[in-house]
Amino acid sequence: MYILALFGNVLIILTVSSDSHLHTPMYFFLFNLSMVDIGFISTTVPRVILDIHVHCRVISYVGCLTQMSLFIIFACMDSMLLTAMAFDRFVAICHPLHYQAIMNPNCCGVLLLGSFLSIVCLFYGTGVGVYFSSSLSLSPKSNAVASVMYTVVTPMLNPFIYSLRNKDIKTALSNILRRTF
Repeated sequence: MYILALFGNVLIILTVSSDSHLHTPMYFFLFNLSMVDIGFISTTVPRVILDIHVHCRVISYVGCLTQMSLFIIFACMDSMLLTAMAFDRFVAICHPLHYQAIMNPNCCGVLLLGSFLSIVCLFYGTGVGVYFSSSLSLSPKSNAVASVMYTVVTPMLNPFIYSLRNKDIKTALSNILRRTF
């Protein structure tokens, strides 16, 4: 799942950056979401793979703080981008004639910074719920499944949900493949 998540997100980054037709606010947000998802999943999964391989369940205090800090930073960025993307789609659907005026580069920058407070509580509620329930739960497997769902599965599915089903992305990918081969 880690390799699939990396591949899907790198594919989106390369496609959006190489096709000038995709240099719009929506694809700007998708590009950034893919970059953040790579950081998000790479914060925890490589360490878990290593720990499983060497049969180690210990992490240093500094390592734990570093990993948790990066995880929280990427989680916040992920949440901000999803909120900004929702607003972008809202403007495109509800105010199509004013879309270009509303979704200018300044607005995109403000959305990246300003959406933090609107969505973080929802994400942290889930994460805090998982960690607090782990001390109350009798089943460590259910906690592991819940953790994998939001740390691995979500970044893996984001490219497919938000991008690879999109006609413009498919067209750009086929053009890139045609030029490459």
